[in-house]
Amino acid sequence: MSPMLAGWRTAVEQTLDEQLAAVANPHLRAAMVYSVEAGGKRLRPLLLLSVVAMYDGVIADALPAAAALEYVHTYSLIHDDLPAMDDDDLRRGKPTNHKQFGEALAILAGDALLTDAFAILSRQYREKGAACVQILAEAAGSNGMVGGQVLDMDGENEQYHLETLKRMHEAKTGALIQAAIAMGGLFVTIPETDQTALADFSAAFGLGFQIKDDINDVTKTTAELGKTADKDVIEHKNTFPELLGLDGAIQALQVEIAKAETALNELTVDAAPLAEILAVLKA
Repeated sequence: MSPMLAGWRTAVEQTLDEQLAAVANPHLRAAMVYSVEAGGKRLRPLLLLSVVAMYDGVIADALPAAAALEYVHTYSLIHDDLPAMDDDDLRRGKPTNHKQFGEALAILAGDALLTDAFAILSRQYREKGAACVQILAEAAGSNGMVGGQVLDMDGENEQYHLETLKRMHEAKTGALIQAAIAMGGLFVTIPETDQTALADFSAAFGLGFQIKDDINDVTKTTAELGKTADKDVIEHKNTFPELLGLDGAIQALQVEIAKAETALNELTVDAAPLAEILAVLKA
């Protein structure tokens, strides 16, 4: 990671620490801290901050929004791991939240992270708070991440066609990534042509990110992943390798990478931060 992105990541970590310190109940705070500070890449906050930096915005102004975005992502992971959902024992190489704190507190920790995210946005941003909340809520809600998760669950008994699989991934994973780019745009002035290119980038990166996750599930070990390998295969999940085979999935990933690169090349500013983040799909 470049010094620039590493510095932003450090600033995000500090902001998360500050927000978590405000949680009054020590048991709830411990469960929230456990998952927020479990070692994620912070890709979504970094995407948001990249847009702010590329168009000469003030990084410090956008840090609470970046933290709120990470709160929502972390809540989704806690709930996704629950026995009623994916029933996972490991996340980022550690016991999942419900294994560490019990199901009830894990559910409440996820609830608190989701709710507090919107409190952060409404409290920190008088002028753009409503717009931030709307973007994040729509990305996380019934037509976004939650809707995508339901499609994922429904698909355990049905083989999806490619278009349905794409729609599932775009909602379950892509929506929050697209929200990161869109929220970043609220802090700066972006030419209309660049807005279109950024939307194209976030759509391609979001789908590509989930395809990469599908591929990793069947090509990497549990130790490498930090979560149970081959889980999608065991549970007959709809994934790109399941539908297209491993080679087909790799080709689909390359298509999305190419789309993202094309979009970045269309921007009128230096897109180095987003190009660096895109490189995670090539690793």
